[in-house]
Amino acid sequence: MSPIIVGPSGGCDRLFPHVSQSMQGVILTSLEQVQTLIDQTTTQTGLRGFATILDQVYETGRKVEENFNQTMDIVFDGVLPQWNYVAKPHPS
Repeated sequence: MSPIIVGPSGGCDRLFPHVSQSMQGVILTSLEQVQTLIDQTTTQTGLRGFATILDQVYETGRKVEENFNQTMDIVFDGVLPQWNYVAKPHPS
């Protein structure tokens, strides 16, 4: 399954509650369905949703530089940590 990219344009924080409302109670069965729901989302002030499905294949199992573990910290997110994490440089 390809990821969907949403944002980071201005106004995302004002649009996301409307996107959530558009998807409320819907059983999501495909990326195209999610994209359509986001694309159909609008706010009273005219802000519109827009989503793009990425079909790029991302390489898995890539090796990191030898000193990566000595210079970077991996911070795993509380939600879906196997997918959501950030590599942050060690504090100087």
